[in-house]
Amino acid sequence: MTYEATRTRVETYFDSTATKTWERLTSDAPVSGIRATVRAGRDKMRDTLIAQLPDDLRGARILDAGCGTGALSFALAARGADVVGVDISPQLIGIAQKRQPDAAAGTMRFAAGDMLDPTLGRFDHIVAMDSMIYYTADDIAQILDRLGRRLNDNMVFTVAPRTPLLMAMWRVGKLFPKRDRSPTMIPHNPATIAAKTKGSLRALTRVNSGFYISQALEYRP
Repeated sequence: MTYEATRTRVETYFDSTATKTWERLTSDAPVSGIRATVRAGRDKMRDTLIAQLPDDLRGARILDAGCGTGALSFALAARGADVVGVDISPQLIGIAQKRQPDAAAGTMRFAAGDMLDPTLGRFDHIVAMDSMIYYTADDIAQILDRLGRRLNDNMVFTVAPRTPLLMAMWRVGKLFPKRDRSPTMIPHNPATIAAKTKGSLRALTRVNSGFYISQALEYRP
């Protein structure tokens, strides 16, 4: 699939199928044991990405690319950042806007759209938690290089690591009829992405929490 085709498929999934599930998962509402491991893993990964940014974010302009329901944006704004949260799903953006706290040290603006939109402007840092896990290595490299043109410092993001478990899940998922498939994560070896991008790529922490397995990476243009 092309970048545009994958983006459209992900948007359709979150807007028509997974909105309620995602809203519940990213709240304090009770969830099943499996989803509880995913929630715990996402909480740990969020802390991991934030740890790669300066402690004092006052005045820093940050793009939360694929912000979902806004948890990472809220944490960054609480530390003084001016955050632009963008997601391809208008439904998730609506949830983020409703959850936006009344007061924060920084500012927040949410918009439905493409994280690659050049009209969003230039940023000191970019975060992208689990929003690039559906794309090929070629697409991810192009995303990094395009965002890198508008990046002053670093970008921290996640991919699905190429582990035996995730590779098995990926192969099984391809057997389902297309109409029954949710967007499938594509497992990656960071070295493959690094070889395709013009910038530098560094592997950070990998988080394993039940059904949540994710690899954090840092990109610098």
